[in-house]
Amino acid sequence: MLLIESRAVFERRRFHRRKAHLVLSALRHRAAELGEQALFLQTRTYRQALDQVDGPISVCQPTTWAADRFVRSLPEVEVLPPRGFCTGRDEFEKWAGRSRHLLLENFYRDARRRFDLLMHGDQPAAGRWNFDADNREPPPKNVAALPIPAPWQPEEDEIDEQVRADLDRWEREGTVEFVGRDGPREFAVTATEAQSAFGVFLRDRLPHFGPHEDAMLSGDRFLAHSLLSATMNLGLLDPLDCAYAAEDAYRSGDAPLASVEGYIRQLIGWRDYIWHVYWHFGSDYRRRNALQANAGLPDWFTNLDADAVDARCLKDVLGQVRDHGWVHHIPRLMVLSNYALQRGWDPAAMTDWFHRCFVDGYDWVMVANVVGMSQHADGGLMATKPYAAGGAYINRMSDYCGQCPYHPGERVGERACPFTGGYWWFLSRNRQYLAGNRRMNQPLAGMQRLSDLDEVVEQQRRLGQSAP
Repeated sequence: MLLIESRAVFERRRFHRRKAHLVLSALRHRAAELGEQALFLQTRTYRQALDQVDGPISVCQPTTWAADRFVRSLPEVEVLPPRGFCTGRDEFEKWAGRSRHLLLENFYRDARRRFDLLMHGDQPAAGRWNFDADNREPPPKNVAALPIPAPWQPEEDEIDEQVRADLDRWEREGTVEFVGRDGPREFAVTATEAQSAFGVFLRDRLPHFGPHEDAMLSGDRFLAHSLLSATMNLGLLDPLDCAYAAEDAYRSGDAPLASVEGYIRQLIGWRDYIWHVYWHFGSDYRRRNALQANAGLPDWFTNLDADAVDARCLKDVLGQVRDHGWVHHIPRLMVLSNYALQRGWDPAAMTDWFHRCFVDGYDWVMVANVVGMSQHADGGLMATKPYAAGGAYINRMSDYCGQCPYHPGERVGERACPFTGGYWWFLSRNRQYLAGNRRMNQPLAGMQRLSDLDEVVEQQRRLGQSAP
């Protein structure tokens, strides 16, 4: 087994310190497990390592367009099918060829049938394909955290210590620079650890996953989420195995159907869908910019300077990214991405930021999620309308607004919520483009009735790149 640790990867981009530690820890733990079965080369570049290898090499298909082109350009390299996904590339393309629109829900139902997951014959369990409507409850009132067991946590070892020492040394030498803060490792880096982490989620947390799946609590950054995305993206858990195990929990009465369905939809639906969209739409997909959003990312955001922010939701979420390199999907979509969408930040720059700053961020993960889903830069190939929302949404789905210096119901003045004002600024700036989208008719009509729209837009423009 050939394993390559390339230092140049960290020289080219400013990754989160925790992400660098996690990836190198996983790689070095694998090398230690394999022992003499592995040829582990630590070089500056991949090409330098390959120059030390004689004979043919086989490699699972890489997960990025750039890496795929690189390995296919090499002599004596056999590219095998990718691992770690449920639906194969050929199967997806067959489905896409039969589909008028590449709707996630249709893909998900097709996958449920193919894998016979949560099915009773040819019908879905309990007669429903989707329990999304049941999984959108706001957080419970007057609680700091959900009353459920904590997620699994690893214990660091000598390999973790050595990785941290090397990262410190590289920074001192000036060859690499990281963003974010270091801290104890929080995610699995071996298959044994991964099974332990999944077992804790399956037993203690999956039963509580569904209802508050879309909620946010300032005192509970985990809620009932699995925290397994980084581990799965490292190839340490098979998503289909996890889906069948979750189904078993439902069949045995250990977890409710709504929670299990929501989790399985993430595995065989959304995760696979994002992977295949990345390849289906081609390498130019990442450069789409339908809304002509060209503003740069401000320094306070790229440097994860949460202390510069007053808006409580954004301050807390950006602080979590700084300190942990992870937040769950709703803060990503409805706080970080929503704020960027409202202000017209460059979607390619946002894609790169998510890739570098999240422990589970990779090119295939973030291109479709950011360009297509959160920034609507693909013009609606993935989402039928932009995921823009004002402060009222955050107020309903979180406990952030009560102690915030801004008020979600105000759009102008000193107490104007930056998300509320930003929402109307986004609609005003893109009204011509959005006019043809019937799902935007109601919000656009509401905007026309605002007597202070010009004042709202002017205030948001004046704030510009400053931290809210």
